[in-house]
Amino acid sequence: MQGWSGWADRGMKRSAGNSVGRARGRLIVVEGIDGSGKSTQLHLLDKWLRSLGLNVFFTEWNSSDVVKEITSKGKKKALLTPTTFSLLHATDFADRYERNISPLLEADYFVLADRYIYTAYARDVVRGCTPSWVRKIYSFAKVPDATFYFRLPPEVAMDRILEGRPKLKYYEAGMDLNLSNDEYESYRIFQSKIVEQYDGMIKRDGFAVIDATLDIEEQQSQMRQHVRRFLPARFATVMPEPNGDSTK
Repeated sequence: MQGWSGWADRGMKRSAGNSVGRARGRLIVVEGIDGSGKSTQLHLLDKWLRSLGLNVFFTEWNSSDVVKEITSKGKKKALLTPTTFSLLHATDFADRYERNISPLLEADYFVLADRYIYTAYARDVVRGCTPSWVRKIYSFAKVPDATFYFRLPPEVAMDRILEGRPKLKYYEAGMDLNLSNDEYESYRIFQSKIVEQYDGMIKRDGFAVIDATLDIEEQQSQMRQHVRRFLPARFATVMPEPNGDSTK
């Protein structure tokens, strides 16, 4: 596994070579299967950056008001084909990117994204879309300064999800793919395939891999250690809090 410096240097080089990589702000992304704890970690990072007095904007997958309602209706009625699913999410992303992500990066914000283009790379390909086609759709998007991949076995993720609710969601379990008539087995197969896609992106896309089975404090400490590289010079002495205090 690469050290933090390797991930940071690689991320900055890719951003410099990207056509929209001149933005002054920083784009921090978290990826992982549902139940990996990535959202919790990003919210903790958000809280920390704001406590330093930095400008921060949070955005999450499938949250644009432009297509949110139609996507929700399509999911409820199980009417979405893989291509339709892909294009709806791409439309959602494009709207958020144009309205929020790109302008705020230009305005020197830290933009924190709970899922980014890599979610589409993983899910859409598993659903049968051509990898090159999916990547081309999102080719306008800036390469993140840091992408944290929270790696967790699907079985553990499912246990975490079912602690909070009694039933898996139809598309979450991949029931549209006819992998199994049993939703729990379908979930395991579907999420395992997504993990395979994520694993294939680790080197190609420069992911910083975090073991999502570690304590919350340890995971947050690793994130802050990496993100500290992107803080303004006046924060040169700011260090991640020692054991037990990184969630404050």
